[in-house]
Amino acid sequence: MKRVHSFAFISLLFGLLNAGYAQKKSPAYVLPPMPVKEDKQLGFIANPADFPEVKMDFPMASGPFEPTWSSIDKNYPGEPAWWRDAKFGIFIHWGPQAAGKSGDWYARRLYEPNQDAYKNHLKAYGHPSETGYKDVLHQWNPSQWDPAKLVQAYYDAGFRYALVVGVHHDNYDLWNSKYQPWNSVNIGPKVDFLAKWKAELAKHNMRFGVAFHHEYTWWWYQTAFGSDNSGPKAGVPYDGNLTLADGKGKWWQGLDPKRLYTIPLHYNTVDSNGKPYPIWEIAHGYQGIFGNNLNYAHWYATQWAMRIEDVVDHYDPDFIYTDGNSTQPFSGAKSGSGYKCDAGARVVADFYNKAMARKDKPFDKVSIIKFLPTNRGAGRTFEGSYPKDIKSDQLWMADMAVGDWFYQPGFYYDANMVIHALLEYVSRDGNLTLCVSLTPEGAIDSGSAAMLKDIGAWMKINGEGIYGSHAWKKLGEGETIIDSKTKEAKLKTLPGGKLGKKHADFTFSTKDFRFTVGKNSALYAYCLTVPKPGETLLIQSIGTDTKVKSVSLLGSDTPLKWEQKTEGLSIVYPANVDEKFAVAFKIE
Repeated sequence: MKRVHSFAFISLLFGLLNAGYAQKKSPAYVLPPMPVKEDKQLGFIANPADFPEVKMDFPMASGPFEPTWSSIDKNYPGEPAWWRDAKFGIFIHWGPQAAGKSGDWYARRLYEPNQDAYKNHLKAYGHPSETGYKDVLHQWNPSQWDPAKLVQAYYDAGFRYALVVGVHHDNYDLWNSKYQPWNSVNIGPKVDFLAKWKAELAKHNMRFGVAFHHEYTWWWYQTAFGSDNSGPKAGVPYDGNLTLADGKGKWWQGLDPKRLYTIPLHYNTVDSNGKPYPIWEIAHGYQGIFGNNLNYAHWYATQWAMRIEDVVDHYDPDFIYTDGNSTQPFSGAKSGSGYKCDAGARVVADFYNKAMARKDKPFDKVSIIKFLPTNRGAGRTFEGSYPKDIKSDQLWMADMAVGDWFYQPGFYYDANMVIHALLEYVSRDGNLTLCVSLTPEGAIDSGSAAMLKDIGAWMKINGEGIYGSHAWKKLGEGETIIDSKTKEAKLKTLPGGKLGKKHADFTFSTKDFRFTVGKNSALYAYCLTVPKPGETLLIQSIGTDTKVKSVSLLGSDTPLKWEQKTEGLSIVYPANVDEKFAVAFKIE
């Protein structure tokens, strides 16, 4: 097999990295021109396992961290205190895709005639052969976006950090991007969103993270190169097929559509019972690594990385998150099959080495990689799902959306389901990073506002056992159900997936508890419903083998009647207590 030779990158100007901290002079990096021709001489690589990992050569800060996951595991000093103290964060999963009012993946699905996003786009903008996603970017006007007001609402709701989308699969950078001309300062609102979000978060001492979702844009945008199969526009190419030259005299003159939509990828040599594999199957690892476009793949992985480094250098985030559908960025499996290289580890090592070089503050950075296997130095996610049990061998967070990841009318809002989800995660030793979608105009709608207010009121009373907490020896107790797959009994938990009506309607009983150990070393037992006045509760996990000195109810000054028995801790729920959603007993 023929190896792909790395690009010879040119280092030009020298200067200080503008990240708000002292660094040695480092050469500015110039991204080479984007290759757009197929490398047919390389042939098609059918099995990612047979493809050697490419060692990338984009700039990286020197330091103890080498661009390997083992080095990151070995050298990471440990989970920073702020991450555990915070526990509950807002995922500001917002950008121009909200303009479609079609939920998630609007920029892809507006090019799929069977999707609601396509139909909504026709009504709002016109046919995608004439007015495509590039024009949505141009017209996007978030006139109601008020970061000061929004961050205040987030803080009042109990969130203590924010994860802000820097770029989604739509390939549009929401900052003054050095390596992507299709960005929010050049096109559309002409606003550096990352800078403004960070400034407001700092006023509340909320930690600032940036999420990068552009790893698999290369396959995600392939729909933009198609056309309708039927109807009056059948066969008319969508605007993803436009070239730089086509922009002459238009608003996007000088902007190459390929830098937004990527390039069309062909898999003519891939056989599936006599037919080419669909792009989705290829993207999910059934065959292939970027087809015959390995030089483009190398360029793509490089600019993916440089855009992240650009944010690290100029916005100094407390943590970074990379989204994909694999075990690590560019792993050679599933959606990371685009190119098998060390770009992911190299980016994380660069982030950590730059933080290590700082003399004005201790190292306290966090990297989150979606679905990353166990690693001390980088965390992972559980998107809309739960670990089977307590997970303390790796820093991790849950990412969950109310309704969907981008705005759509008709979401179901309920504080109760969010609080139950939070308790499911913190009892397993994780954090919850919650998406509450903003409108296209950049505002919180009325349903979200009411929900956030209710969550904030609950957190003011019950956050004592959440902020800074650890998992106890077991995550909880309560009713059991039969697992449909294993046929074994398991603890009843809130359903996974995006939060909606089925989660709001899901009921728990006074037998259902989740446990945490607070920063003060007290044990907190959260009953997942509100008991009736005078009802006797039994916490079976706290028998006579655990010595209990006192039991109190958060939010109430009423002394509790309680007794330790062989079968568990018996507590009588008091009268005249106004509690909602779930109640917390502090046990010392």
